[in-house]
Amino acid sequence: MTLAQRLLLSASLLVATTAAGHAAPKVVASIKPVHSLVAAVMQGVGEPALIVEGAGSPHTYSLKPSQAKALQEADLIFWIGHELEAFLEKPVETIGANAKAVELIDAHGLIKLPFREGGPFEAHDHGEDEGHADAGHDHAHDHAKEHAKDDHKHDHAHDHKHDHKHDHAHTHDHGHKHETAKAAGHDHAHDHGHAHGAFDAHVWLDPENAKAMVNEIAEALAEADPDNAATYEANAASTIARLEALHADIDARLAPVRGKGFIVFHDAYQYFEKRFDISASGSITVSPEVMPGAERITEIKGRIAELGATCVFSEPQFEPKLIQVVTEGTPARAGVLDPLGAGLADGPDLYFGLIDGLATSIQECLGGAS
Repeated sequence: MTLAQRLLLSASLLVATTAAGHAAPKVVASIKPVHSLVAAVMQGVGEPALIVEGAGSPHTYSLKPSQAKALQEADLIFWIGHELEAFLEKPVETIGANAKAVELIDAHGLIKLPFREGGPFEAHDHGEDEGHADAGHDHAHDHAKEHAKDDHKHDHAHDHKHDHKHDHAHTHDHGHKHETAKAAGHDHAHDHGHAHGAFDAHVWLDPENAKAMVNEIAEALAEADPDNAATYEANAASTIARLEALHADIDARLAPVRGKGFIVFHDAYQYFEKRFDISASGSITVSPEVMPGAERITEIKGRIAELGATCVFSEPQFEPKLIQVVTEGTPARAGVLDPLGAGLADGPDLYFGLIDGLATSIQECLGGAS
């Protein structure tokens, strides 16, 4: 190929890419892990906007004017759902009323786990008010709940071809968007992101669920933007291949620390734990918005003593001083788990860095515990 031909080809590709970028739908994603998966599927076509930025938490976030504008102009909104981002529910219904909202907690093929309850994941935390008593993340740590592998697990992970017209309660027009949830008795007025759903909403922390989410994202994008459907399909396939490699890598890395107990700040990790066969022994707080009472702290200290040398993990989104309080006078080591990728650069690689970071923190802390 001559230089002139190469230049012509480059110019043609630039025009094609620019045209594709102009044709792309306007897309908004709620939290950084969702944004990362959407960005991966949209590579070469466009970039999604992000709502919960930096070290922000969906449990305590407030919408900024610029983000309200992005919702108003959006064609597609991807979020986990009212179970996690309660602050987005009304804005999605009102400001984003012209957009198609995709609740990824209902992605086809996604595995959902029930809340963990009892013992170290007690649903009522001493010192917290009744409004939060059943709202926390500290819900059932029953890894053996096999119904989590129910009918959903036909592994739709490599098949985007099912008829998107099934319109399964998460990719529906806004006029009917929340009626199913409300009919089921979901009153979200006091919901800080979890309380009134039947399932733990931290679904993205299982790479297998991320595969289901990628498929759902690709389908919604292809339906909204048929001209770029082939690109979305190809990007989804390559992202799923990366997720499978990530799964295998993390599984091997965590094998040496299986069976070692640890305490988490709040119960956000059961999807990661179940996928990789590790097990948290409890959580410090039931609801991350409310500080635990003295009895809860005493209970956690007792739990640490029972386990002997273990790890207690804080999170960058919440107050780290509690970790010092519960580990003082114990042999426990301290670590950090970041379920949202707070310190990572936004973009298609963030999800992979997030999961890798969780594994590294657990591996290093538990690997150093006797």
